[in-house]
Amino acid sequence: MNKAELVDAVFSRAHSTNNVTKKQVEAIISATVEEIMEAVAKGEKVTLVGFGAFEPRERKAREGRNPKTKEKMQIPATRVPAFSAGKLFKEKVAPVAASEPETKGKKK
Repeated sequence: MNKAELVDAVFSRAHSTNNVTKKQVEAIISATVEEIMEAVAKGEKVTLVGFGAFEPRERKAREGRNPKTKEKMQIPATRVPAFSAGKLFKEKVAPVAASEPETKGKKK
């Protein structure tokens, strides 16, 4: 799904209950993404309960190899954006199998 498809999907949900235009939906999605990126770039963590959290993470300097020449090279430390999926999101993607009745402490 790309941004245009996301806008269409959100519009179809929001339009039936609200008088919102596709252009307004696109503006809201764009503003939301921009705000998340700006906050993470400042070093802040952005948590959307149930969905997940966006945060900056530090990568240590490390040694790597040039794939063409096989020469060793130093990869500098850097800060990268990271996303951790929330519990509800994880369950939506990979539903937990119905658990068996608990038999703890019961003798057979």
